[in-house]
Amino acid sequence: MEHKSTIPANAGELVKIHVRERDGTHTGPRRPVLMLHGRSVPAMAGFDLQYKKYSWAEELAKTGFDVFVMELQGSGLSTRPMMDDHKNVSPAPAQRALLVPHPNASAYTGPVSYAAQPNNSQSDWDEVDRVVDYILAETGASQVDLIGWSAAAQQFGPYAIQHPGKVRSLFLLAPIFPPQGRASAPGTDFGAPVPLPVSKPEAAFGYPMTVGTKGGLDASWQKDLKCPGQREDKMVDEVWKAIMAVDPVGATWGGPAGPPEGLNRIRNSYWWGWNLKTVPLHNVLGGTVPVCIVYGENDSIVNTAPDLGLLYFSVPELYKAIPGPKKLMLRIACAGHQAPWERVANDLHTMSEHWLKQGKVEGASSGSYYRDEDGALTPLE
Repeated sequence: MEHKSTIPANAGELVKIHVRERDGTHTGPRRPVLMLHGRSVPAMAGFDLQYKKYSWAEELAKTGFDVFVMELQGSGLSTRPMMDDHKNVSPAPAQRALLVPHPNASAYTGPVSYAAQPNNSQSDWDEVDRVVDYILAETGASQVDLIGWSAAAQQFGPYAIQHPGKVRSLFLLAPIFPPQGRASAPGTDFGAPVPLPVSKPEAAFGYPMTVGTKGGLDASWQKDLKCPGQREDKMVDEVWKAIMAVDPVGATWGGPAGPPEGLNRIRNSYWWGWNLKTVPLHNVLGGTVPVCIVYGENDSIVNTAPDLGLLYFSVPELYKAIPGPKKLMLRIACAGHQAPWERVANDLHTMSEHWLKQGKVEGASSGSYYRDEDGALTPLE
């Protein structure tokens, strides 16, 4: 769909927001669900992987939902501002070296062409709102359920607080939550804390993108593989193939000397407004908008050390900060950050279905629990 961009790099231009629909409505009113990706994995690969029964969107549609999967600018098949130029990859030598031999015969060491981050919190919220309004108009529904994975919490959490009338419920898988995250402008709920775009410090924000490799994906995933059979043998190949399928430019970059394996272009983001002060705003989360949080016990990304500042992430702190009583948190056995592609994928599909239909998972509608491999719940302190 078309959208008038609010990203500084292409503000005011009509851009493409890629949305895929899987409508499982056969009779009666349509029940729309919107799914959103995290920082590095495009939504089509994350939620609609065409391999066996790993497509969360397709399996959810089979249970009667009208499922929409969207990709923000800078990800997947949506417009990627300033990201087609390889000179806009992070200047870090290790990043530039990945561009050899494609598209460079030798490592490019010059300056970036656009010395700032592309997207930001406000532009992301604007794009979500554009898609939500489209879905509501298309389906005739009054509200939409939101399912977000990883850093999608940064978009969906604040969005639900700002637009509670449009959101029926929130299901967050492995949510990234920085308790000490960047604040909004003084005197506002969610205003920009600094003038945009952001280019300082240069090492963090002076470029539009980084790039990731297939080997890097596997290495990160390996940290979470602590149970026998947690991941099928071919999953890295299948996931990487899906990522490259929605990144036609990145698919032509990188090594080896022959046909390139491809690089995953990852947008560089400047985010704010998702922290201990904003989560309780207006008593929306856990009240007007019920929230279900699910994360794997082996996830090495979502819970980090408190002394890391902006990189301190904590799922339990998010749960505690949600003000209303309509909140449920499940720490699930033998699952990592890439749970939608692991053995627990079918369980995730069922848990989300039950949450959307009944407001319950394994019979629980609120509270904090450990869920074992048989689905039994044990309360967490």
